[in-house]
Amino acid sequence: MTQHLMLRIHVTEPWDFERIAGTAELTGWTTDHADPDNEEWEVHLDEGFDFNDRHIGTMLVGPRYVGEHLTRMFDAVAGFPVRLAHRQDDGWQYAFAAMISQRPSDEGHEDQDNGAI
Repeated sequence: MTQHLMLRIHVTEPWDFERIAGTAELTGWTTDHADPDNEEWEVHLDEGFDFNDRHIGTMLVGPRYVGEHLTRMFDAVAGFPVRLAHRQDDGWQYAFAAMISQRPSDEGHEDQDNGAI
C-alpha cells in the first residue's frame, strides 16, 4: 500500500482567501505522488473549507509554472508554487494559487508522548 504524503498548503491567492475561508493554511494528504507520471495530485483535505457557498474537501494541485513538476516540492526549502482547483459540476476549476510543502505525518498530534522529560 502506498504511504500517504502529508502536505501543508498555504493559499496565497485570492488575496482575501483567509477572510473568506477562515484560514490560509490547509493540510491534507495524497497518494498520487507514488506515480512519477502524475502531473497533478488530488489532495484530500484534513478539514475542508467553505468557498462561494460550497464546501470543499478535495483539491487538485498542479504546478504553477509550465515545465515544472510537483516532485520539485521535495527540493524546495520554503514551499513550491502551485495552482489549486476545486470540483465544479463539470470537472475541476482552477481558482487558487498556493505554496505546498511536505509536513511530518505526525504533525498535529501534540498529545503523543515523544519521550522528552
